[in-house]
Amino acid sequence: MPAIARFPVLPYLFACLLGLFAICGFWYGLGQPVLLPDVASASHKLQCASYTPFDKDQSPFDQPFKLRPERMDADLALLATRFECIRTYSMTGLEALPDLARKHGLKLMIGAWVNSNPVDTEKEVDLLIASANANPDVVSSVIVGNEALLRKEVTGPQLAKLIHKVKANVKQPVTYADVWEFWLKHPEIAPAVDFLTIHLLPYWEDDPSNIDAALNHVAEVRQVFGNRFAPKDVMIGETGWPSEGRQRETALPSRVNEAKFIRGFVALAEHNGWHYNLIEAFDQPWKRASEGAVGGYWGLFDADRQDKGVLAGSVSNLPYWPVWLGVGGAIFLVTLLLGGRVRSTRAALVLPLLGALAACSIGAWGELARVTSRFAGEWFWAALLLGLNLLVLAHAALTLSTRSGWRGCAFAALEKRAGWLLTAAGFAAAVMMLELVFDPRYRSFPSAALVLPALVYLCRPVRVPRREIALLTFIVGAGIAPQLYREGLQNQQAWTWALVSLLLVAAMWRSLRARKA
Repeated sequence: MPAIARFPVLPYLFACLLGLFAICGFWYGLGQPVLLPDVASASHKLQCASYTPFDKDQSPFDQPFKLRPERMDADLALLATRFECIRTYSMTGLEALPDLARKHGLKLMIGAWVNSNPVDTEKEVDLLIASANANPDVVSSVIVGNEALLRKEVTGPQLAKLIHKVKANVKQPVTYADVWEFWLKHPEIAPAVDFLTIHLLPYWEDDPSNIDAALNHVAEVRQVFGNRFAPKDVMIGETGWPSEGRQRETALPSRVNEAKFIRGFVALAEHNGWHYNLIEAFDQPWKRASEGAVGGYWGLFDADRQDKGVLAGSVSNLPYWPVWLGVGGAIFLVTLLLGGRVRSTRAALVLPLLGALAACSIGAWGELARVTSRFAGEWFWAALLLGLNLLVLAHAALTLSTRSGWRGCAFAALEKRAGWLLTAAGFAAAVMMLELVFDPRYRSFPSAALVLPALVYLCRPVRVPRREIALLTFIVGAGIAPQLYREGLQNQQAWTWALVSLLLVAAMWRSLRARKA
């Protein structure tokens, strides 16, 4: 009987259809649009949004420090279609902003950056006073410092003195902005300001709120301040939700959750007559360096000034999911080509499912790396893990093949080094587990990067270097419980990482026991 007749065609086709269905369902499930009530339109503008005028390739730490007037002009033209005013945080480099705001019909809440350097602070305050007096038709209020008490760069009395200086020299209302707890810790600041500006960010709370409880938390804090500091007005000077980044306890960043929070908050604020400012107008990639991936994704528009769907219309967590579907399809096809004519009915069923797993996990890792990688070193690390996954995929696919011709040579080469592929996966898991146990605040969960090696080598033990694998097994296994404890038992991302880690521990243990080197 010819070899082609022994090929299990029907099981193979069934598994291929199942694999394709899984890939399409996975990526569409991540990217499907969600409809929510609109809160902004050309005829219904919102109050205010935080604005930092940096392009996606810029940062306030650039030397020399140079902003682009054409970028600010285009930004304000866009923001004027959605907002009545914008809030700024520093005076440096923003000399042209009042004229641009006037041009586009926007009001300004201008802020002076207060820090521990008295010379820099004095310069900022003087510029603030001068701009407020030169542009009374545009500048609606002034903010003396932003979270300076939180950063412990000034004392309460020092800050109060600065506020009094500004109040004596401008006609606009004067305020200070900080996280709400620091107003309670420094009550001496309240008498100095005309109104309080509090920051309310449920994601960053010491006890983070999930998206369903976040608005209730905001309303409770706002009521406490309204009662305690009456008759002074209380403005919510920063509130928002990140669209990307790691989960904190039950607080999960996503575009859909950002839209849910912002649209729900605006409706709540307008119903109660609150003054508010949303953070922030545009994603700021430079913030990822100090705040992790989540810091760069609080914008209502992305860093390219494209609408994220936060304020109106349908919103998707992954609007370009068809691109990743295409990538997944290519990975699936490559897997089938590597496997070729498989060895058995079992292999015919497993090979397409292996391709589907790779299409989803490698694509998910690529997307995570895209939004989280901040430095050249992190991009290099992501590329190494991508390469590891591709090698593991090739090894697994060739294991299922007939291993004839070039497939046999490639299999022999990979089989010889398979133990080191598992060791590399264990090393990567150990490094990331230690980071998540001892320095987790800005770390993302790398589950997608290691699920493929974990499952492949759990199903098929390989010859490994014993001492290295034993150490890595201990580090990864010992870190599972501590990282879950730190993240909270309701953090789904932490549980997923714990499960992948457990699978990898089992894979290393099986290889250690089955094939001692």
